[in-house]
Amino acid sequence: MVKETGKKMIAQNKAARHDYFIEDVYECGLVLSGTEVKSLRAGRASLIDGFATIDKGEAWLEGIHIPEYNEGSWTNHTPRRKRKLLMHRREIDKLHSIIKQGGLTLVPLSLYFKDGRAKVEIALAKGKKAHDKRQALLERQATREVSRNFSRNNSGKDY
Repeated sequence: MVKETGKKMIAQNKAARHDYFIEDVYECGLVLSGTEVKSLRAGRASLIDGFATIDKGEAWLEGIHIPEYNEGSWTNHTPRRKRKLLMHRREIDKLHSIIKQGGLTLVPLSLYFKDGRAKVEIALAKGKKAHDKRQALLERQATREVSRNFSRNNSGKDY
């Protein structure tokens, strides 16, 4: 069998970047069962309601939805079970001390295969208020307008 190389994106949590200020990003491995891996290889997962917790010195990913594998039998997994994150002890201790202070949370940003292994990108994030979200949308629109005008001026066409 040929060994996989590169990065294959499975799922992204675009709402997380809209709803949170991203402070720091960590790449973690996942402990998965066989049918979960097969379901992920089919490109089926949702990170929308996902979050990470630290419990008794271990990092856990909760709330993500990996649907049951279609060809699975009685060995199929539960779609929304807790999944253990694989991180270094120093990283877990650091995140635990930061989260314990309050105001920050761990949210999953993306789920992907890297060189054949399932990885999740989690972020240390702070929640945005409604006015922060509006400000971010206005900034994005302004940037889009500037780039649109710039490309019109450089194309040589008259509009």
